[in-house]
Amino acid sequence: MQRHKNTFSNFRSGFIMLGGAPNVGKSTLLNRMLGEKISITSQKAQTTRNRITGILHRPGAQLIFLDTPGVHPAKNELNLRMVNTALTSMGEADLIVFMIDLSSPDKKAENMIAEKLQKQEKPVILVLNKSDLVKKNSILPVMERWRSVCPFRAVIPVSAENGDQVDSLIAEMEAALPEGPPYFPEDTLTDLPERFIAAEMVREKVFRLTGQEIPYATAVTVESFTESAKLVKIHASIHVERDSQKGIIIGKKGQKLRQIGEAARKDIEKMLGVQVFLKLFVRVQKNWSKDTKALRKFGY
Repeated sequence: MQRHKNTFSNFRSGFIMLGGAPNVGKSTLLNRMLGEKISITSQKAQTTRNRITGILHRPGAQLIFLDTPGVHPAKNELNLRMVNTALTSMGEADLIVFMIDLSSPDKKAENMIAEKLQKQEKPVILVLNKSDLVKKNSILPVMERWRSVCPFRAVIPVSAENGDQVDSLIAEMEAALPEGPPYFPEDTLTDLPERFIAAEMVREKVFRLTGQEIPYATAVTVESFTESAKLVKIHASIHVERDSQKGIIIGKKGQKLRQIGEAARKDIEKMLGVQVFLKLFVRVQKNWSKDTKALRKFGY
């Protein structure tokens, strides 16, 4: 990617990979740092499937975040692609931010990432997230244990949920970036298209408003995205793998689908700043998460 043409003295800019196990809080941290919601979140693991780019503009720096899917021992085709997306981002970043969950560590995923970190020479900051959920005297032993694993540039406990220590983390990341002009104009928050974020917001509501099995069998595509000065019309399809899943998402007399649509519409309106008309459809595509053609169609 070419840098935005401009001359800045003593300016820092670069790409920062946010990596970690599923459900460690990467997307919550990204949204907190940007002050805007561009990456979806939920209590369920593996919410993020694609690499999400968010751009933070500072007086002396431009921080470009790569929010990646959670690294985990993957088995099916979709999860293998998600993990590959995350690990590939390590090679593209100037700085790696490795996050762990203090309240609920995922040893297998953490060991996978630690092994990868030991084989590369880029600066790494370790972020111990969810510090608000554990006793303060339990944090120091975790910091010391991880310092013996990898020569981290810094180890910082934070709470992405309430913002504790996030400003200190941003300052540390800024100092670790190379000198150089910005890549993006100052008004750019993400390089993702609005229709992609709209689809993600619909998918987030499926995660939040349905049971355990449904979200992982769901993909969302935007069929049409029509803009005018006062109204954006969006037609989107929720793809599932079985007829029974379709029935759950639609709900009794369409109630669940209306609930998903209403919640997603409010978030999309907040993002776009205009009124939104959102029409949702539910379609069955058998076993799409194992079908390479379907995965390409859905952007994975």
